Amino acid sequence: MTTLIKKQTVIPVTELEQSAFCQAEGNLRTKTLKEEFLTGVRWQKVPKRYLTLEPSEIDEGILYCKKQLGESVVILGHHYQRDEVIKHADITGDSFKLSKIASEYDRSKWIVFCGVHFMAETADILTASDQNVLLPNMAAGCSMADMAQTEDVEEAWFELGSVLDITRVIPVTYMNSTAVIKSICGKNNGIVCTSSNAVNTFEWALKRGDKILFLPDQHLGRNTGLKMGIKEEQMVVWNPFKRNGGLTENQIRSSKLILWQGHCSVHTRFTTGQIQDARTKDKGVNVIVHPECTNDVVAAADYNGSTEFIIETITNSEPGSSWTVGTEINLVNRLAQDNPDKKIYCLDSVVCPCATMYRIHPAYLLWVLEGIMAGLAINRIRVSDQDRKFSRVAVDRMLNVSD
Repeated sequence: MTTLIKKQTVIPVTELEQSAFCQAEGNLRTKTLKEEFLTGVRWQKVPKRYLTLEPSEIDEGILYCKKQLGESVVILGHHYQRDEVIKHADITGDSFKLSKIASEYDRSKWIVFCGVHFMAETADILTASDQNVLLPNMAAGCSMADMAQTEDVEEAWFELGSVLDITRVIPVTYMNSTAVIKSICGKNNGIVCTSSNAVNTFEWALKRGDKILFLPDQHLGRNTGLKMGIKEEQMVVWNPFKRNGGLTENQIRSSKLILWQGHCSVHTRFTTGQIQDARTKDKGVNVIVHPECTNDVVAAADYNGSTEFIIETITNSEPGSSWTVGTEINLVNRLAQDNPDKKIYCLDSVVCPCATMYRIHPAYLLWVLEGIMAGLAINRIRVSDQDRKFSRVAVDRMLNVSD
């Protein structure tokens, strides 16, 4: 019998704000920061002059800074960034691609990461001590990463150890997690993964143990396990707000894959009903989704894979083909613009950008670049030496598995 621990269920602010910028299909026009703040979002405060800058003024300022700073600064942009930010990026990619680039990039003293906090942390882990990783908006977190709090994961590890031989449990954390969670995995013979290499990392883990504790996205974990032939009945979901995750000792012992109860607020918006509607209205449409979607959506789609997989698959498809895409809207819109010979649209007719990626407003990018010009390291991301050491171990294992 399991009992409920009297622990408050915490919903990340980033999850609460997810619907703040949802709208019917249309143009996701970037407004001034002052206008954005009127929606009630809790973003990082900036000097007043940045609040009312018009897009043309911001663009002019960013271009001037980049010209003056030259190769001393590199701007990394995740694919989910809005167009007004991504156009200024020197390198674009998904979390895996950008983490690899960060580990190899030594030409620039300043790395401005237009993404979310865990990505900037990973870049700091992988770069040299004399390089500075800056995050334009410190409020750009990740609701999924926030669902795996350090104390909850440590408590879960302790509780699992009271039921199992913990040395036979291999912790695997998705890139979408904090440096501390990555460090916990590194200390305990674990590894980091991305949606690009989840299968490879699961195979690596199961050569070294009997069970996987997968953090923090249950859907990517479930979809990866099923792809590898792990049966649904061998998977359990760990609820961090209940004793022993809400599981019996028998359920824990008989499991092969223990899934943390976390999810992506963007990808869980997609449904099988949306897929059915798309097939009814658009005969012959190809459905492609991200593996952070729920398993019923992944099973109903024609293709599923990482952001880079989605881009590559659509880009290399036949002219005239039709695609409905289950992933972040800024990427979908960019794919449509870059492939005018194809019909490409989002699976969800309600346009909801990733609320955390959306926090990187171009005015924030200008702010940190002008800070560099003035000799200031605004919003420098620093991972502690202890967490850097063990999270680097877990990330390096991932990079070695992927090579």
